[in-house]
Amino acid sequence: MKKLLILTPLILLLSGCSGNWGWYVVDPTTSSGWSNLKFMASGAYYTIVMSVTAILISVVVGLLVALPGLSKKRGWRMFNRTYVEIVRAVPILVLILWVYYGLPALSGITLNVFWAGVLALALSDSAFQAEIFRAGIQSIARGHNRPRPI
Repeated sequence: MKKLLILTPLILLLSGCSGNWGWYVVDPTTSSGWSNLKFMASGAYYTIVMSVTAILISVVVGLLVALPGLSKKRGWRMFNRTYVEIVRAVPILVLILWVYYGLPALSGITLNVFWAGVLALALSDSAFQAEIFRAGIQSIARGHNRPRPI
């Protein structure tokens, strides 16, 4: 009975779809379909390159931001908390727009679309990486002080 209650709305929802899904747009047997497939493949390539580059940069920046969070000095810890909380609170699309449009207006530094995307993604991800590194280092450092179970 449960399956029927779940499947009935799903079948009713999908029955309104037409049989024309528009696969002709990426049909490799036509010239326009082949052109569209090549365009999608180039987009996938640039997405992967941008992601890997941003991840590599964010790991380095994240480690550099995490280390002040482990300091005994309050000022360094406050820098870490401020950076992490502010950057994590900004939506990624807003950060991308700030880097691409705001950075040239504020500093005169102009980046092309690719590097603006890499910088925005690296900044955003570095805040998350900083928390991962800080928590991992603290868990290891605190783990040595615990007595071992018998």
